Amino acid sequence: MDDEMLTLKRFEEASEVVKRVTLETKLVYSDYFSENTGNKIYLKPENMQFTGAYKLRGAYYKMSTLTEEERSKGLITASAGNHAQGVAYAAKCYGAKATIVMPTTTPLIKVNRTKNYGAEVVLHGDVYDEACAKAYELAEEFGYTFIHPFDDLTVATGQGTIAMEIVKELPLVDYILVPIGGGGLATGVSTLAKLLNPKIKVIGVEPAGANCMQVSMREGRVTTLPNVNTIADGTAVKTPGTLLFPYLQQNLDDIIAVEDEELVVAFLDMVENHKMVVENSGLLTVAALKHLNVKDKKIVSILSGGNMDVITMSSVVQQGLIFRDRIFTVSVLLPDKPGELCRVSGIIAGVNGNVIKLEHNQFVSTNRNAAVELRITLEAFGTEHKHQIINALEKEGYMPKLVRASV
Repeated sequence: MDDEMLTLKRFEEASEVVKRVTLETKLVYSDYFSENTGNKIYLKPENMQFTGAYKLRGAYYKMSTLTEEERSKGLITASAGNHAQGVAYAAKCYGAKATIVMPTTTPLIKVNRTKNYGAEVVLHGDVYDEACAKAYELAEEFGYTFIHPFDDLTVATGQGTIAMEIVKELPLVDYILVPIGGGGLATGVSTLAKLLNPKIKVIGVEPAGANCMQVSMREGRVTTLPNVNTIADGTAVKTPGTLLFPYLQQNLDDIIAVEDEELVVAFLDMVENHKMVVENSGLLTVAALKHLNVKDKKIVSILSGGNMDVITMSSVVQQGLIFRDRIFTVSVLLPDKPGELCRVSGIIAGVNGNVIKLEHNQFVSTNRNAAVELRITLEAFGTEHKHQIINALEKEGYMPKLVRASV
């Protein structure tokens, strides 16, 4: 049946089928990102889906095309988390058994939610590709029906239903930004977008530490990365989809790679300005906005998922504050005598700095009467305020040195 996929007829069919299990995710206009980019930015909040990601679309549509015999054998897949939940939930709807192989690095929230939908979870390997190899082994051993998370045209057709919704709601959309891991979402969205309106530009976005599609496009063939290293676990894929590649070559207008540091800042922006939790892979399209050299365009950023555990969330928030110069640490040397600590804190208070943490090291010098080290972690309003605090310390005779912040 895959040969018949990615046609307008199939996309229309899939759009009706996925309505049974998806929530309506209307576009959210972003004043903040619009003002910062000079474009009209809309967010497609798939992080608000019932399973926390768009993946349910492709999994459920694929399930609907399987025979009763194929479903009765039991289903298996490999996933870093979001496809896992999609397959688990779809299998539950059809009363089928599901086994999910997930990398050992998968966030706990994704593992637990997958189990809660009734699936058996097997943790194997450090990255998706290793988990996938294990899933194929188990499928062969037990006769399970394998549902690939991205390299499957039926799954890609289900994912592409997002484009149908975008164009219906915003007919004059100029750009659609879509995250890329293996390429299933990008294939479905770009193919349908071009079928509906060839003038729509579809830009794929990958983490720089896992840019397998960008490298493959450059090489003109599917290329495997030697390793991947990114905080965007949902798109940490070494090898893009072979079946999908020709469609992406034809329909994708460009690929942008963003650094992890940009995702950290994007997370902070999203929480503060839209009160939404979006996982790192889902933030790729937000981080890519500033890489587009266009103005006055209608741009949709697909937020692919929001399944993020609180420990990761906490770490990302802290790092985001550091990158934005709202938390920083300075080291100053001062004589070890009464009143010096009070004097330093008074200087900081005088320019509205807020001390978060103090570390007092008396052993930085053999003569502690001459100098002891004080490391001060501070909260500031931003870069300008940070420099104001540093200048105030320098003016009073201290020579503050910036050191790596730790909170």
